[in-house]
Amino acid sequence: MISTDGLSKREATRRDAGRRPPEMLHLLSTVAVWLVTGTTISSLNKWIFAVYNFRYPLLLSALHMLTAIVVDYGLIKLSIGRHRGIGEQDLTAAAKFKVFLLSLTFCASIAFGNVGLNYVQLSFAQMIYSTTPLFTLAISTLILGKQHHILKYTAMMPICLGASFSIMGEVQFDQTGCLFVFAATMLRGVKSIQQSILLQEEKINSVFLLYLMSIPSFCILAVAALALENWAGLQSPLSYDRRLWLFILLSCLVSVLYNLASSCVITLTSAVTLHILGNLSVVGNLLLSQLLFGSELSALSCAGAVLTLSGMVIYQNSEFIAGYLDTRRARKTGEERAGEIGTECSSGSSAKLGERAFLGMVLEEPLQDLLEDRLDVSKDRVD
Repeated sequence: MISTDGLSKREATRRDAGRRPPEMLHLLSTVAVWLVTGTTISSLNKWIFAVYNFRYPLLLSALHMLTAIVVDYGLIKLSIGRHRGIGEQDLTAAAKFKVFLLSLTFCASIAFGNVGLNYVQLSFAQMIYSTTPLFTLAISTLILGKQHHILKYTAMMPICLGASFSIMGEVQFDQTGCLFVFAATMLRGVKSIQQSILLQEEKINSVFLLYLMSIPSFCILAVAALALENWAGLQSPLSYDRRLWLFILLSCLVSVLYNLASSCVITLTSAVTLHILGNLSVVGNLLLSQLLFGSELSALSCAGAVLTLSGMVIYQNSEFIAGYLDTRRARKTGEERAGEIGTECSSGSSAKLGERAFLGMVLEEPLQDLLEDRLDVSKDRVD
């Protein structure tokens, strides 16, 4: 069976078993960087908006993309991001158009997410973000026509119910912020499908793909920031607290590290592992929301968080659960069949049938036929 990273289970197991200690250390350090950056990027953005009253989320998103362009360009020039995959000169016009569409989705999801953080608590946004698989599943089923295991559809029930509880239990509910966060969540699902198409079908290196889509994303976000945000209220950069610009720079660097670490984790493991580890970042963001911003979580919100995370566990481990259930079902069927044969053998209605059934369970066919013939001869002599 082929896994999501393109390897069969046997090959994946062999690769993991043969992984040397330096490679394992590389994997663990990459996962650690990804978790740390994942749990801090949203908190940094929320801190910039809430504490320093910085009301320019589109500008912040554009700065994220500009930083990604600079860092990724340096990595590509150092031949770090071009060791696998194809280059820009090898891309077809259709592939470049797909990259542009991905850029539109990518910058829209980031922009809507940052705008939503202006209105809602970080903990509430994280619970809404955890419903991303629902949109991914719906889009892949309705548009791409893909069929999924029944357990994945079943897992959507606690995820949706948990998100509903979180919305009903939100202490500082804001309708505008909720709409922006839901839009960002839906676009995340679309973005994941677009990325999988480009990485798997077009064979574009993940670091190089991030560089390619950052260029149009920066242009789009910069134009949107100039057109939509209130620049009349913008003060001179020197009038702001110097720590604000330090946090903005830190936010830009962390966003690049987060995207690069995500690509490395997918390269070293698989996309499924990345999503499973994503549950840890959700819990980390909830804790940071409590510690840094004093977010209030009602009992209904806590119940919604537990339901959502349980649904995520079922969704991400659906193949393992299905395999376990199939194994138990096959074992039970085998035991029932063995019991039926045992009943036939012990009934005494036909000694010959019982002996042959026993031989059929234990012996191979050629040896079984030979012994059955000799058994028939012995029976005739006794008679």
